[in-house]
Amino acid sequence: MFRLPAPFPVIYTYIIYMIDTHTHLDGDEFADDFEQVLGRAQAAGVEKMFLPNVNEATWPRICRLCQEHPKVLYPMIGLHPEDVNPTVRNVAQVLDDMETQLQSGVPVIGIGEVGLDFYWDETYRREQIECFERQVGWAARYDLPLMIHARNAHRELVDIIARHAGKGLRGVFHCFTGTAEEARDLLAFDGFLLGIGGVLTFKKSKLPEVLTTAVPLSRIVLETDSPYMAPVPHRGQRNESAYVVEVAKKLADIYGVTLQEVNRATTDNVLSVFHLD
Repeated sequence: MFRLPAPFPVIYTYIIYMIDTHTHLDGDEFADDFEQVLGRAQAAGVEKMFLPNVNEATWPRICRLCQEHPKVLYPMIGLHPEDVNPTVRNVAQVLDDMETQLQSGVPVIGIGEVGLDFYWDETYRREQIECFERQVGWAARYDLPLMIHARNAHRELVDIIARHAGKGLRGVFHCFTGTAEEARDLLAFDGFLLGIGGVLTFKKSKLPEVLTTAVPLSRIVLETDSPYMAPVPHRGQRNESAYVVEVAKKLADIYGVTLQEVNRATTDNVLSVFHLD
């Protein structure tokens, strides 16, 4: 009697993709080799990249790139705090125009890059706070996560988010490099995650100790902030989304888990906050 041979065991390998939650691929720095940069990212396992807006001039290019690369590039809309300068632009009109976009149903995944930046000076402190408050209101009104930039403004940031508690806010505190106490302050807000980038890999960075002391892996997402702050071993070069794998490797090292576990956790974290597709 003819018998079929016993089947060979099948070994499945699951590659968990990464998401770069913050990359300025629309910048002039990528104008000459954008498609190659995108290809290198995907080859490295970065299947989705989020593009935060900066001002009214960057918005059209972000829209075009995301339309040309659906389900790979995803846009956010907002006015960066360093662009809240009434001598350069009519801030109120820019915000009105952006909200009109939101009301029209433009397919954005978040409000960003928004926040507060008092690093260089505080000339437009009041204007920045007012602008941020308005954009936080958008996040609540249109049920969108925030992508928050904050430098030298921790206390002000915490106070503003606390004032809007109970409105269902969620999002990412982008480029976190603070102390364990500051991390605990931010993670006291449910629905918010910390964006971790290349600074984690720097030789003198205190971030590894801060994360293992105060931040569970379940509250972290990956980012590059490219073209800025490239991780080791690319430090000093133009950053790009493919390099986010170096951040993931460093997280695996400091948390004592596999790279796949980091990729799975951080991707799940992103999807718990951002509603894609």
